[in-house]
This record gives sequence, structure tokens and C-alpha cells, in this order.
Amino acid sequence: MTTRESPRPAPPAPATTSTSGTGTAPVPPDAAAAAAAAAAPDLRGRTAVVTGAAGGIGRACAQRLRTAGAEVLLVDRDADAVKALEDAGAGTAAPVDLTDLDAAAEIARGADILVNNAGVQTVAPIEEFPPERFSLILRLMLEAPFRLVQAALPHMYAHGWGRIVNISSVHGLRASAYKAAYVSAKHGLEGFSKVAAVEGAPHGVTSNCINPGYVRTPLVERQIAEQARAHGIPEEEVVESVLLARTPLKRLIEPSEVAAMAVFLCGPESAFVNGASLVIDGAWSAS
Repeated sequence: MTTRESPRPAPPAPATTSTSGTGTAPVPPDAAAAAAAAAAPDLRGRTAVVTGAAGGIGRACAQRLRTAGAEVLLVDRDADAVKALEDAGAGTAAPVDLTDLDAAAEIARGADILVNNAGVQTVAPIEEFPPERFSLILRLMLEAPFRLVQAALPHMYAHGWGRIVNISSVHGLRASAYKAAYVSAKHGLEGFSKVAAVEGAPHGVTSNCINPGYVRTPLVERQIAEQARAHGIPEEEVVESVLLARTPLKRLIEPSEVAAMAVFLCGPESAFVNGASLVIDGAWSAS
């Protein structure tokens, strides 16, 4: 499932998802990305399920896992987008709306690796937040990961190996105004991930969260443009003064950087990393 916002006039706070965007500082060089790909673990023989695979972080994770040799199931409600990825050799398209929790469970059976990435965002003050939207966000971003993990664990336990990677957010550790549902869902995902880590450890299964700040995706590029129009300021100022106001490192994260961390968590060097929240936020949460 791709991330979308419900229409609303921009509030006086960042009206963006916590996991996507564009930046002003230089991005990591291609050589670094090539080196990371070369150092990827050998995941041949493993089956990976990636949700929200149509774009952004999910797409980058799917491509990196496929490069490492995994068979990748590309889960997203955008059927055309995942079919295009399948045609490009990134994996097998699995168009599913994860708010159908029974369908979500079925898609995870037999997975060795599960990347829970799908999410949506709605920005509104608590007193105006649509209750049905709050319920949908928690269903997609907390209940669906529970059902996916629950369905995947029997296979993982039977084989004595499994990797659960939950794409959380800095908002899983910190709050921002106007994001009640998103922050609640991410905080819940953090707790669930730790329970899965404790239960899975004796069976060779690890569960971890990755906590990025703002990541470069087409969605946030659109949101930057909307904020610029709403506030009457240049897009560069939106990035530096609104999105990255609390971030000492003044650039947005690349999806490939998050994907590199996800693949690292599937490799032998990370076997003892379990129940962790791995922050990639340019020192936002440290400042």
C-alpha cells in the first residue's frame, strides 16, 4: 500500500509523513550504494515479503533483497505499480489491500523475511481527527503487521530462522502535533516488535524496528510543494525550516539508506541484533 494523505488545509506544523521526502544536502555517492550492495548477505533460498512495495522505502527494500538473492513478494494495493516492478525483475507482484486483515495473514505464510512497511498518514488536530481514519491507520499499521507476523512465525519457527523488519519511524520514539494516529500506530509497532523479538529469539527469529526521519519519496516532494504554497515560501525553505527544523543533519534520507539497514538485519552479522530500534534520523532524536 502506498502512503496517501487525506485532504486538509496545512496546519501550522509539518504536514508530511515521517518516512519520506526531498533534501538539500548532497546525497550519498553511487559508490557507497554499490559498496553496500556488494556487501549484502547471501539470501538465496529465502522468501521475503515486503509490504508497501510499490514505491519509496518498500520498493528500495524489495530491490535490495532481490539483489541479495531472495525471492521477493511485492505486496501493495497498487496493482499496476507492483506489476511493473515484477516486469523489471524485482520480485512477484502480490496486489493486496492490507486493511483486509485475513488477506494480510494469507500473504505472509511461508515467509522467511517479513518487512512491514505499508502505511498512510492523516494530519489533523486531535479534536478534528476523523475517528474512522484513526481506526483505519491503526488497522493498517499495527493490526496488519500483527496478522502478518502471526502467519509467518510457524514457518520461521519450523526452520529455526526468520527476520522481521518493521519500518517504524522517529515518530515511533517521538511525537509530533497533528499526527495522533500515525504516532500511536508507530509506538504500538515498537512494542509489538519487542514482544516478537522476545518470543522469537529461542527459535532463531529476530524482530527489529528501523526508525528513519524524513525520507526522499515522491509523496513528500508533493507535500513539500503543498506546504510551500500554503505558507508562501520556497520549497527549499519548507525542507530546511519545516521538515528538518529539528534535524541537525540538513538533508533527507534516501530510501536506499533505509533498505541497506533492512538487508543488514537479515544477514549473519546482525544475528544478535534483536528487539532493537535502529534510528536513522540525522540526530533529530538526539537533539
